[in-house]
Amino acid sequence: MSQFETMKKIWDVEMSEKPKIAFAILSTVLVAFSLYTAMFGVFPDMIQRGAHISAVIGLVYIRLFGVDGAGGLSWSRINFFVLGVFGSAVLGYQFFFYEDVVSRFGSITSYEMPIAILAIILLLDATRRTIGWSMVGLAIFFLVYAFYGRYFPGLLAHRGYDMVRILEQVYLGADGIYGTPLGVSSTFVIIIVVLGALLEKTGASGVLMDIAVSMTRNSRGGPAKAAVVGSSLMGMISGTAVANVLTTGTISIPLMRRGGYQPAVAGAVEAVASTGGQLMPPIMGAAAFLMADIMEVPYLDITKAALLPALLFYIAVFASVHLEAVKTGLKPLESSDIPDVAQSLRNSGHVLLSIPVFIGTLISGYSVMYSSLAGIICLLALSLLRHSSRLNPRQLIAAAVSAAEAILPVALATATAGIIIGVVTLTGMGLKFSSFIVSISGNNLLVALILTMASSLVLGMGLPTAAAYILVATLTAPALVSMGVDLMAAHMFVFYSAMLSSITPPVALAAFAAAAICREPPMRVAMISVKFGFVAFLLPYFFVLEPRLLGMGDITETLAVFAMAVVGVLSLACVLQGYAVGKLTTFSRFVMGAAALAVLMPDLKFKLMGIAAILAVLVAWKIGQFTKSNQN
Repeated sequence: MSQFETMKKIWDVEMSEKPKIAFAILSTVLVAFSLYTAMFGVFPDMIQRGAHISAVIGLVYIRLFGVDGAGGLSWSRINFFVLGVFGSAVLGYQFFFYEDVVSRFGSITSYEMPIAILAIILLLDATRRTIGWSMVGLAIFFLVYAFYGRYFPGLLAHRGYDMVRILEQVYLGADGIYGTPLGVSSTFVIIIVVLGALLEKTGASGVLMDIAVSMTRNSRGGPAKAAVVGSSLMGMISGTAVANVLTTGTISIPLMRRGGYQPAVAGAVEAVASTGGQLMPPIMGAAAFLMADIMEVPYLDITKAALLPALLFYIAVFASVHLEAVKTGLKPLESSDIPDVAQSLRNSGHVLLSIPVFIGTLISGYSVMYSSLAGIICLLALSLLRHSSRLNPRQLIAAAVSAAEAILPVALATATAGIIIGVVTLTGMGLKFSSFIVSISGNNLLVALILTMASSLVLGMGLPTAAAYILVATLTAPALVSMGVDLMAAHMFVFYSAMLSSITPPVALAAFAAAAICREPPMRVAMISVKFGFVAFLLPYFFVLEPRLLGMGDITETLAVFAMAVVGVLSLACVLQGYAVGKLTTFSRFVMGAAALAVLMPDLKFKLMGIAAILAVLVAWKIGQFTKSNQN
């Protein structure tokens, strides 16, 4: 059973009635607390973050209690109840005893030692049960590393720290469990998640998918193109690859199969398109909010930098889908499969106006929290205009439950990542790792970029993008910056690399989620996903070399570079599919591939040479076809 299927088995089982009520109550409390702080101001860090993770731990064990198959008061259910109570208490310790902890400036008392140890154990257990062993294994490794550092070889060695110092750093320190990553989850991310949950409950997600299907109804391979368009739009709501797959994939994958796509191809297209949804401004994934906080730049700067790469990503995927449809002779959608967009817009289209409100408030200079709150208030007001979108108390509670379920993996991943970051800060491993990358690369930027992406894909196996980004940004981004890479470009490179771990074997959560829907082997879907998303693996290298692709510099030059980049990614899509205006020979694919890479290089001479070579291949193909027709 795959890791995703194991998670799905736990989280999709229906809870029994009383635990379901308890889960709904605690979810509503968590959402209400978050909205209150967005409206009236955030509490001190340890209070805000302590309350957040305390509620999250409680929710994890309530769900496990509720889906336990034994029923009654079995030993396992009692166990989950006890773990939930103790977990909420020890991880909420900072919330309950804030004044006492602050007055000691982070020094730990003897009675707090077992509390800290229990908090770490229960956090890791909840993380294991929610997102698997990957993150937990890394956290355990780093804790061992902090304690036994003197026994590690070479650059990794350090003097080692005793239990008191480690617990002070990890449990009471500002860089540990309650550090910046959890802070982002407890403020920005949860409010965005609430906005997304409300958009879904009011029917906005259905409207967006209907629009996407309608836009591509007369095109070959329309269902796959609808998946690409729909996932890019839905990415603004869900913000995570797996959630995007499970939302749009249940509609798009069956549509693609009816349209003639092989099941594994349908799953792969959905996995790639949903993964890219995390790139799509204005509402990106949780990692984007973490990036803004770590870089200490406005979130709007992140969205500006992400726009052109996101467009290039979706242009490449859209082109690959189109070429796949053309070369396999697929037909447009049947009229019976085309939704009535006008009816969808009449029913719930008005609630989409809350998205421009969010964007406008953000552009006006307000914080992400305030902008999200404005979007939520606007959405709730708009939902009252029509009966079809109006939310009754039961639906509002259901939205709170959906938001809580969506925030669980993010909150646990960021809290567990805090353990790793605390150890990295304590031991200085970040600087050592950066020095190691610079050293092993021989100060060669391309080699350093390859090593960075490889470490992102390995560390990101089975992790949400946010968690993978935190780890790699902490360890490798400083190395890239020290080699002269622009700070934004370095972090965007890491962000892309972390995101792509969702479709990279051997553990590719987005691909595995799609495989569960299309009922194909997960590894096969993952391998095909890499093919469709291959351009995304190359793009980060080029925007590091050509920062204008991140919107930096003169607007005219930026648009010119972007136009040439479009030619480059379209050519790469043709190479990967082996098809352009017709079937390409192996030699033509090789020439066009080299030319496409040249077009994406920053040097104008390379760009012009690449475009000339692409034109030459197409002209040669046309001449060959003309000659064949005359001979016949």
